[in-house]
Amino acid sequence: MSRGGPAAGRGSVLAVDAGNSKTDVAVIGADGSVLGSARGGGFQPPVVGVEPAIDGLAAIVADAAADAGLLTEDGGDGLVTVSGGVAGHVSACLANADLPVEERELAAALRRRGWARSTEVRNDTFAILRAGLPAGAEPRGVAVVCGAGINCVGMLPDGRTARFPAIGRISGDWGGGSGLSEEALWFAARAEDGRGEPTELARTVPGHFGLDSVYALIEALHLGRIPYARRHELAPVLFATGAAGDAVARSLVDRLAAEVVALAGVALERLGLLDEEVPVLLGGSVLAARHPQLDDGIRELLAARAPKAVVDVVVAPPVLGAGLLGLDHTAAPAEAHTRLRAHYGG
Repeated sequence: MSRGGPAAGRGSVLAVDAGNSKTDVAVIGADGSVLGSARGGGFQPPVVGVEPAIDGLAAIVADAAADAGLLTEDGGDGLVTVSGGVAGHVSACLANADLPVEERELAAALRRRGWARSTEVRNDTFAILRAGLPAGAEPRGVAVVCGAGINCVGMLPDGRTARFPAIGRISGDWGGGSGLSEEALWFAARAEDGRGEPTELARTVPGHFGLDSVYALIEALHLGRIPYARRHELAPVLFATGAAGDAVARSLVDRLAAEVVALAGVALERLGLLDEEVPVLLGGSVLAARHPQLDDGIRELLAARAPKAVVDVVVAPPVLGAGLLGLDHTAAPAEAHTRLRAHYGG
């Protein structure tokens, strides 16, 4: 057990950005100052179940609370809890909260932990959107996130949103680092055995793993000598092969640019913003890498569909967006927003 000063008071925020691979938590004062923070592993309720996923999140919250000087205690079951709550409001932007019913289920699970008087759960894409909006701007715009997967959300100041299920091929999704990696492997395999057109991917894809043929890579993946999850490493290989001039790889990059613009365009249209000057924010590891062909393709295609849209790449950490959404909820003054942005360099 550790004891400290009253770091979080009335109007303060517990900000959570929980992605598939990592989770960031911040305890934010009413003035926008970051009082404590912590980072932990990914948040995957579909894999481990809702309550075990929240248990994992609870440990990270406890670390952030301890960093803020709040009282923490061992509940006797191996889980560290926080006495007396952490903040006035929980603003949680969570991966795998893709459907409203999932948001409600996760919000209920978080409320049972007693971390705050109020709790709001959103998909983690909303954190990118809020983090990327200019300082002092109202919450109005569209964000497309392309990391392991791909998703898009839009928001208006009156609370209306535009969103997609974004749960894979069954909801019409294509792209993301995972999807690109699978496409690279598919085209490489067909090029090597003659079913498909020639492509340098047949050399660069197995070469990434130190192998001399796609067949050897297929065998290694199938038999588990190379963990199947490592296929996600192939997205950068695809971009590098395209940058070197390979036509097949370049066509996949062009397809991703078109997919990003399709998502953004539909979201803009749903919110009545297609013909207005509005930010379209790009986030996630694939888009933040600023691959020239992809970046140029998105800007060119979006200019044709939404000429007044202003494209920008978000590099600020998504937990900033979760925190700003929390400060929006508590009606914190503009100075608090500015202080929080300054802390994260946003």
